[in-house]
Amino acid sequence: MGLGPRSPHKAGRRFPAGGKRGRGAKGSGRPSSGRQQQLGPPGVGRSEPALDAHPHLSPEALGYFRRALSALKEVPETGEERELMVHNVLKEAEAQALALATNRTGSEMLQELLGFSPLKPLCRVLATLRSNLHLVACHRCGVHVLQSALLQLPRLLGSHVEEEVEVEEDGKDPPSETLEELVLGLASDVCDDFLIYCGDTHGSFVVRTLMQMLGGTLLESERARHRGSQSPEAQRAPTRECKPTDFEVPESFLNCLQDLCSCFLKDIAVFITDKISSFCFQVALQILHRKLPQFCAHLCNAVIDYLSNRNSSADGSPLLLFLQDQTSSRLLEQVLLVLDPPRLQGLFENHFQGRLQTLAAHPIANFPLQRLLDAITTPELLSPVFEELSPALEAVLAQGHPGVVIALVGACRRVGTHQAQVLQLLLEAFHCAEPSSRQVACVPLFATLMTYEVYYGLLEEEGAVPAEHQVETGTARALGEVTVLGSLLLQHLLHFSTPALILRSLGALTGPQLLSLAQSPAGSHVLDAILTSPSVTRKQRRRVLKNLKGQYVALACSRHGSRVLDAIWGGAALGARKEIAAELGERNQELIKDPFGHHVARNVALTTFLKRREAWEQQQGAVAKRRRVLNSILED
Repeated sequence: MGLGPRSPHKAGRRFPAGGKRGRGAKGSGRPSSGRQQQLGPPGVGRSEPALDAHPHLSPEALGYFRRALSALKEVPETGEERELMVHNVLKEAEAQALALATNRTGSEMLQELLGFSPLKPLCRVLATLRSNLHLVACHRCGVHVLQSALLQLPRLLGSHVEEEVEVEEDGKDPPSETLEELVLGLASDVCDDFLIYCGDTHGSFVVRTLMQMLGGTLLESERARHRGSQSPEAQRAPTRECKPTDFEVPESFLNCLQDLCSCFLKDIAVFITDKISSFCFQVALQILHRKLPQFCAHLCNAVIDYLSNRNSSADGSPLLLFLQDQTSSRLLEQVLLVLDPPRLQGLFENHFQGRLQTLAAHPIANFPLQRLLDAITTPELLSPVFEELSPALEAVLAQGHPGVVIALVGACRRVGTHQAQVLQLLLEAFHCAEPSSRQVACVPLFATLMTYEVYYGLLEEEGAVPAEHQVETGTARALGEVTVLGSLLLQHLLHFSTPALILRSLGALTGPQLLSLAQSPAGSHVLDAILTSPSVTRKQRRRVLKNLKGQYVALACSRHGSRVLDAIWGGAALGARKEIAAELGERNQELIKDPFGHHVARNVALTTFLKRREAWEQQQGAVAKRRRVLNSILED
């Protein structure tokens, strides 16, 4: 429902918590494990397959590898026995690498074996896979094996443990190419058919993993996809939440990465508009931004120039059409995140300025707008963006796009300007600005993304004078369900330079309400922000947390609450620790029996507290002293 400027007497509403982004094809799923087979030597049947046929893996061979892998897991991680077993099993795996890679169960076992593999056996397996690259890379099982082989590079790259050149028992020579040469050769093969691999559902995974290995950067999002462990919530997480891990690579890898990524320029239209191919371009920009920033800027300029020269939209900017497209807007999001500030400023002035409210209301274009807000680091850019977006804050919330508002608040936190203004606008949007007595109720409203009338179930007619907030009303109502975006909003506000209003509202929560916040998966992070924000003083922190007295046992016996209690304990003074331990000690047996509570009891040293109080106090005093010394060093 579109809204104009809100009347202070307008009826309340529940803001949609933000819809799912209706795009993104499902990735290839990891195959499930097969049935257990009897262990015995692998069957012979190793004839070379026809070029266009998948090689066959005999049931006997499958059973052998299954039992061998199980035995490997039971052997100690170090020792001659393990080394000999790994050598023997991998020797058999090398001979049947292609058959294992293209078998549902065999592929999973080969992936685990590669995790144990020394350098030379891995090289031989990789050489076999490379000789059948198209078959393996575009196979629903083979792709995972090839990824696993590549993901061993951080462990094995640069390994100088060279065994003496010798001929194997079966007459097979050691690998003729080093690991570096194999990877560079693989990159060259991919480059020859770059468009085919990037456009294939399975092949695109190999391209993305290969670029990460060449760049010496392992993206957390890609690693999770490979494990097949991402929840739907994690899959919708924005790119900014990725935590890359860097490792050393030779200079030849970075040169090869630049050559490989140059292929994007040859068919840039395909990589902008094709859903699968676009994923490879997005990953490339993330890696290049870290390792080859100048070439990253070159690719970004090519994307923007290409899109800017298409047919103009009705509003004048050709880029607007692509911001509203499911596929190309994904790539533009990544471009926005890696652009340098001057280029971002120019992009805003040429294509975004004057259209922000339209983009915020669009079901797809609001996501690139969020990334623009995430990328803002200068007051010069934030000021015109804030001036244009701020009048439509409530309308954007009502349209179900709270992510735009959260991103704007995050930009104000990051840049350090417009903080008081955006807080006032939020109070107005949630109908708790006037009368001023309602402001103390802002935290539950922000956390649940509900207006005052909806949250408290009030029916106010249009034009009626808003009712004063009653303390009894606030304390009688149990805390509503905390949303993820509501929690993010509160975390940003607690890191503002002056979070006094938010802290006053938190301090007005009853013990059970604050307990509900701490036990909530999303709400527990609000407590984290209270404990870690440099804007929150010790006195303000104590004033909020004192309401948890009497709730410590319930907190300790909760999955998320126990983590919050551990954080409170870590920053508590000796006097506060005594109070917490005394309250927990009254129900010691209950804590010990609880799966989460017994960890808290151990961290608090509750048994020592109950039986040897003096020793406990000396121990805690020593801990507090070490913490003070560490803090003084960090401050210096």
